Amino acid sequence: MIDPFLKVKHLRKEFGGLIAVNGVSFEIGPGEFVGLIGPNGCGKSTTFNCISGLLDKTAGSVELFGTDITTMRPEQIQKIGMTRTFQHTRLWRQMTVIENLLVPPRNQLGSSIKEKIRGIFQYDSTRDEETRLDRAYSVLDQLEVPHMAHNLTSELSGGQSKLVDIGRSMMGEPRLLLLDEPVAGVAGPLAMKIFNSLRKMVDDTGISILIIEHNMDFILRQGVDRIIVMNEGRIMMQGTPDEVKGNRAVIEAYLGSSGEKGAEEE
Repeated sequence: MIDPFLKVKHLRKEFGGLIAVNGVSFEIGPGEFVGLIGPNGCGKSTTFNCISGLLDKTAGSVELFGTDITTMRPEQIQKIGMTRTFQHTRLWRQMTVIENLLVPPRNQLGSSIKEKIRGIFQYDSTRDEETRLDRAYSVLDQLEVPHMAHNLTSELSGGQSKLVDIGRSMMGEPRLLLLDEPVAGVAGPLAMKIFNSLRKMVDDTGISILIIEHNMDFILRQGVDRIIVMNEGRIMMQGTPDEVKGNRAVIEAYLGSSGEKGAEEE
């Protein structure tokens, strides 16, 4: 049996008297494309923040590739092989797309005296730069946007910015990628393109992706392998898109009467 990439056990997060995440447990396997859905305020982003080290956990544990990362900082977790994005993109707006992609890769020389001295004796630094540049263009090819390489990110649409943000996260060569609503506010055709690119990335590279999506109707049609449904800080169910679509309790909890209408129209 292949070990999961990610194990979340009995995760709990409290803010004063508010319990935002209440005993959440799930696993993400190798090469899985998994959706995490639920209504606003159900604890999805808080779960992401706890997993990625941005928030301390009140209780529970998180294991990544067999390593306990429960108390690790975000940069330590990133070095192990997990990267995340945020709902609101944080690109460097006065830099080009390709320049944005060249910043995140790990193990680059920095500005400290120690690193500068090391750089003097590092004869293959030019080769390293060429390798990173090749990697950046390869990522843009994967996302089908190589034509945007030399555009300033300030010139991009919201959807294009989301693609660049995903591309930037891929530059660290993560084995697990956490995406927080990557198509929020993105027009339908481009949103579908983003999902198709992610599906292809999973199939071609074996990376695992856990993606937060608020729009249940949308994600049910986008080819994820499995869906985790949260409600009021807890996991309501886990299953295939067809299993989620057929669960009346999920539809009622998620969208109420509008969910019932949407289900009938399908």
